[in-house]
Amino acid sequence: MRYRYVTTDVFTRHAYGGNPLAVILDAEGLTTEQMQLIAREFNFSETSFVLPPKDPAHTAWVRIFTPDREVPFAGHPNVGTAVVVAREMAAKGQPLPEQLIFEEAAGLVRLAVAVGGDGVERVQLLAPEPLSRRAQVPVEAVARALSLDTADIDVSEHAPQVVSVGLPFLVVQLADREALRRARPDGAGYASLLPLDGAKSIYAYTTDTQADAIDSPTDIQARMFTARMTEDPATGSATAAATALRAALQAPGALRLRVGQGVDMGRPSLLLAHAEHRGDGIWAGVAGQAVIVMEGSLIPPSVVG
Repeated sequence: MRYRYVTTDVFTRHAYGGNPLAVILDAEGLTTEQMQLIAREFNFSETSFVLPPKDPAHTAWVRIFTPDREVPFAGHPNVGTAVVVAREMAAKGQPLPEQLIFEEAAGLVRLAVAVGGDGVERVQLLAPEPLSRRAQVPVEAVARALSLDTADIDVSEHAPQVVSVGLPFLVVQLADREALRRARPDGAGYASLLPLDGAKSIYAYTTDTQADAIDSPTDIQARMFTARMTEDPATGSATAAATALRAALQAPGALRLRVGQGVDMGRPSLLLAHAEHRGDGIWAGVAGQAVIVMEGSLIPPSVVG
């Protein structure tokens, strides 16, 4: 038996930019171990698997894997999967609902899909959880993990802190764009710091963005480094969490940010982030585009018990 897959580049209008994603369609019948092996084979930041929803009122059950683990929620897999699912529905002559609802380990993810003459023009998602603020981290430990000096870490607005809206990240503000450009993950520094309160990756950002532009100016430039010592071109879940954190620092209301990521690794991405104060916390999400790049089929891996 073969399984169809589609790859997309997410948070970009241009193929071979943004963050690549593999979407495995009609994944029913694959075991967790097989899904992990397939994700490792693609070796993208994440691979998503589309299964029938547990509740027929929802669109799909979506499972998301990095090359080494399953994650409860992630941003770019939701945007890319929504584009692929909407395209599949159109090909079958099915009407597109006002929103897609994906069942995920972190909860329900609701996605608004804007369609134009050329297909899906934008997907906007709301993260499945309000902001949670967790452990703070000493500047010295963060600087070591990012191969930076302590002076490169900006604590004028917030300390380095683990935050989450569905998937935890250690979020760190840097002093300027040059510090962000120099950041490199240090294996020993990571091992001594992470995992912490569920966070296994560091999202570093700066508000010093005048030297960068993706189509138009951005409010934030960011980079995200994993414990595998890899860099992610566009991280929706971390962007949403960082935006929610910044919203927590200001008076109640709405916050919208244009976030650039992936510039320093040659895969420029643009994420449109939003956060707002509600009665039960600060809720955040991201919006962006995705383009189809490849299609094919795969043979499921044999798993020796």
